[in-house]
Amino acid sequence: MVGLAAMLGAGVFSVWAPAAQAAGAGLLVGLVVAGAVAWANATSTARLAAAHPVAGGVYAYGRAELGPWWGFTAGWAFVVGKTASCAAMALTFAAYAAPAGWQRPVAVGAVLLLLGVDLLGVTRTARLARVLVVLVLASLTVVAAAGTWADEPAGLPPAGDVLAAGPLGVLQAAGLMFFAFAGYARVATLGEEVRDPARAIPRAIAIALVVVLLVYTIVGIAVLHVLGPEGAAASRAPLADVVAAAGWDTAGPVVRVGAAAGSLGALLALLAGVGRTVLAMAREHDLPGALAAVDARRGTPSRATTAVGLTVAVLVATLDLRGAIGFSSAGVLLYYAVAHVAVLRGGTWRGRAAHAVGTRLAPGTWAVRVLPVAGLLGCLVLVATLPPTAVLAGVGVVAVGVVGRLVLRRR
Repeated sequence: MVGLAAMLGAGVFSVWAPAAQAAGAGLLVGLVVAGAVAWANATSTARLAAAHPVAGGVYAYGRAELGPWWGFTAGWAFVVGKTASCAAMALTFAAYAAPAGWQRPVAVGAVLLLLGVDLLGVTRTARLARVLVVLVLASLTVVAAAGTWADEPAGLPPAGDVLAAGPLGVLQAAGLMFFAFAGYARVATLGEEVRDPARAIPRAIAIALVVVLLVYTIVGIAVLHVLGPEGAAASRAPLADVVAAAGWDTAGPVVRVGAAAGSLGALLALLAGVGRTVLAMAREHDLPGALAAVDARRGTPSRATTAVGLTVAVLVATLDLRGAIGFSSAGVLLYYAVAHVAVLRGGTWRGRAAHAVGTRLAPGTWAVRVLPVAGLLGCLVLVATLPPTAVLAGVGVVAVGVVGRLVLRRR
């Protein structure tokens, strides 16, 4: 449920427009490519989680398997990418919940409000995750039904138009749509909080990813069937427009409530998660030590969370949704690239760790060795084919972090 709530958030309500702009009718092919890369990433993440049942995700795995610099690169890429994800979630919430002209101020207000909630020590639990998943799935069911019984649909594009945008357009759509899959990393960070993590975490990741891929495929077909590639590319709230174009006006509020619930729930949890990652990095002196302060009364990482929240508010005020999604995907794909390197070079498929991994996750030797290579190449290719501004911004910010750590270490 935590994995589903993390993935069935803002992404499924927002990613169709930028993906359609990049690939047109080929966005479903991009979805398959993104799902394949996500599966490879999930496999490597699960192996590492089985070998290292600790909190921290790839930041902790990279430090343990490859050394502090690799861990820092993964952690900083995660912070960069997920901070942009927060901005995209706030913008998605505003696109569905606010009238035209008020969307950016409403998005900034939502960030500041949830920042205040997070500073009070309120975080999403698995029980709340179940409620949010039910709300989101209910709204997506309405979208699928509207797409099936639409009055005057645009119709699915001809098969010959699927690759009309070319391989580059499809790969760029895949990179953008990867934004909607990235939540399964949150499951891997629960290594210290679940029973039998070597078994539970890999299974949770795999089940959540399969369910999400099925849901996304159904919703993607509905979007293309009702709006067509051009209509999807021009939409600010694609799923609400699907319901409206299908003549289901009375169901529009259900979709908007689902989008708002998914976006705000994921935003609240992610603000907390990124703030705590910054706290962990500050404690290891990978970020300025001042960010390691913890509120003595509430036990929350107040300075780290405030820094993340204010940064998100600035991004919301300056970025558009496509830019935020591209920036986020660049950072998160680099994060998973480190996970694959950790599997390949860190030796998690040798010795005792290999026994746990091999028997629980990937019985075949080809999967143990080939999937990390395929996943690493997939991550790098998708980063390279994202919109140039997103790539330059994402890689540039990661590089600035690396240089900053070098300066801090030398001092």
